[in-house]
Amino acid sequence: MNRLLQKHARNLTGRQENRLSDYLSRQPAIAGIYRFKEELIALLTAKNRTKAQCRLLIYRMLEAITELKQSGFEECRKVGRTLENWQAEIGRMWRFSRSNGITEGFHRKMKLIQRRAFGFRNFENYRRRVRALCV
Repeated sequence: MNRLLQKHARNLTGRQENRLSDYLSRQPAIAGIYRFKEELIALLTAKNRTKAQCRLLIYRMLEAITELKQSGFEECRKVGRTLENWQAEIGRMWRFSRSNGITEGFHRKMKLIQRRAFGFRNFENYRRRVRALCV
């Protein structure tokens, strides 16, 4: 059952959904925590929002942080403190979706070329390989 509780609701199969809903109907306290977890995941995975949408998300985020920090479970309080520390970065994530993944990929490819070409004395050959493989 632990695995079903940890899995995102959107990734559950029909059979798993039925098992989980049966379990949650018998455990109302866990059902509340599970719903809160799913709402928090939906909140944190929101991307490419307008300023007005971000304002609503910020309000919901602050409510979630307050709920977590007032929880009776130390783990929930810890998550609340973490989200509070990262709230500015989370807000920027909602508004802007830029990533430096392409740059990181180029750096990785260049390091791979460098490892393979260890001992080359001509920098021009290295430069040509980088340009050929990173375009």
